[in-house]
Amino acid sequence: MHASPESANRWQHAWYPVAFLRDLNPQRPTPFTLMGEDLVLWFERSSSHWRALADVCPHRLVPLSDGRLNSAGHLECPYHGWTFNGAGHCTAIPQAAEGSAIGQRSHCRSYATATGQGLLFVFSGDAAEATDHPLPLVPEIDQPGWLVQDTFRDLPMDALTLLENVLDVSHVPFTHHATVGRRENAGPVELELSSFGPEGFTGVWQEGPRRGKLGSQFTAYAAPSLMWHDLTAKGFARIFTVVYATPIRRGECRLFARFPFQFESPWPARLLSLRPQWLQHLGNHVVLEDDQLFLHWQERVLEHRGGSPEAIRSFHLPTSADRYVRALHDWVNRYGGEPFPDVSLPPRQGRQELMERYEAHTRHCRSCAGADRRLQQVQPLSWGLAALAAVGAAWLGPGIPGLAALLLAGAAALSGLRIRRWLKLLRYGNGLPPRNR
Repeated sequence: MHASPESANRWQHAWYPVAFLRDLNPQRPTPFTLMGEDLVLWFERSSSHWRALADVCPHRLVPLSDGRLNSAGHLECPYHGWTFNGAGHCTAIPQAAEGSAIGQRSHCRSYATATGQGLLFVFSGDAAEATDHPLPLVPEIDQPGWLVQDTFRDLPMDALTLLENVLDVSHVPFTHHATVGRRENAGPVELELSSFGPEGFTGVWQEGPRRGKLGSQFTAYAAPSLMWHDLTAKGFARIFTVVYATPIRRGECRLFARFPFQFESPWPARLLSLRPQWLQHLGNHVVLEDDQLFLHWQERVLEHRGGSPEAIRSFHLPTSADRYVRALHDWVNRYGGEPFPDVSLPPRQGRQELMERYEAHTRHCRSCAGADRRLQQVQPLSWGLAALAAVGAAWLGPGIPGLAALLLAGAAALSGLRIRRWLKLLRYGNGLPPRNR
């Protein structure tokens, strides 16, 4: 059953996260592409709100995101200095005579924005409709006592492909073996749907992961772009896995992944809080790359066979482990449609392109970009200290002072090597999943 014309635009009338607030710089505009539309995100001082405009100046069609925020707090076009307020109204045309009227064609489209749970959301449809749609949030994590670890990355796959993957709980022991799964934990997965309708679906895995060792797992899909798993491991913690799939364009989406923990003991949260966020993100990249290579291939095979309308016939889904995947495509075909109907996927990328991390994450992430900058500054100091200590060891000769200098040289050299590896990992993955090492 195909989506009705009324519901086929569900993706075009929804709230989507576009950035974590901590990663946005309120002093300058930021570009983002949502549902194939180029946006400029910026902070309006006069209203203390984040704004989103179409990223095109109506004058000569250049991107406003290459402009600046002027002294009046308005967005200024880099080409001729036209300025715009948060509503998209043109507030100044320097080339116009004083007192000239500014017509409707001088204005930019403004998108509705909202913030919640540390995220900036943009409504993809008409701004006037936005109030009729609630923000897609996970209400439980507004309660006190949660430690939330976050990451994001631009992925070379459709939002639907990402959602299909994260809803599929049975792939974890194999795809993510040696990262977050183990092959020996694989077994029958009896999934049950508890609700299904235009707003999405819910389900339960009574036995739960690791052959029941962690307890039952509950799943919710809040159409069109949010899903989460909810698991309570008795004696340890309540754990959520929250994923937003924000469509950028056909064949590309931005993943926002949130891992809220509510520990029964205070110590795990304290220990996790000690790890820098950028190191956590490097670990997150490895997990994402476990399946990124073949999902990029898989969605092109499905497209060749007819896309989501033909998914149930194209896939072979003989067990209940695929019940959530079937339900997702049922929702697409009954209620929501695809985010980019009748648009073909771009050419398949090579392994090196798929392992790229800097443009997909690092430069957009305040923690990782800061680490990249600091590590580049520290690396020459490590090599210099290693060289000086080695010279000192040779000059001091045998004895305790010479040995101490030699140990310092070794430690500085190892530090330099580690920094070099971190800098590389902030830019590229190695393309060999841990399951195959």
